[in-house]
Amino acid sequence: MPTTQTTSTIDDDTAERLSARFGSVFEMFDAGEDLVAPDAFFDLNMPVWRFQLVGAAGFATQLRTIARGTVTVKVLRTVRTASGFVHEHEERQDTGEEVYSARRLWLCEVRDGRIVEVVGYCSGEWDEELRARHALEAPMVRP
Repeated sequence: MPTTQTTSTIDDDTAERLSARFGSVFEMFDAGEDLVAPDAFFDLNMPVWRFQLVGAAGFATQLRTIARGTVTVKVLRTVRTASGFVHEHEERQDTGEEVYSARRLWLCEVRDGRIVEVVGYCSGEWDEELRARHALEAPMVRP
């Protein structure tokens, strides 16, 4: 069911700043209340599962729970929208024995300078075997 949105215009600099900080949440597991509203809504969509969370702390806890090893995030792009921004990133989790990677796309709604609603889509985690198979069977034309 679609939700009614209150339009909140933000500028490009604000979108870039919030997007960069949002990316760091995946590395630091801290969605500070100055970035994410305490009652923010998260709708998370994985390849074979979907779940929802409420609150910055719950989101950070979920990220901490699923993390394996050292997590690094590369923000690939940020696109400002009328009421927030779209954030695309690539994540790598290095356990020391294996590296997992995932690509994610996030639609973030912003009010009063904080993220209040997030819808996320994830490719799922790929291990080295899957990345090698993908490179052979479906080579990328662009990075």
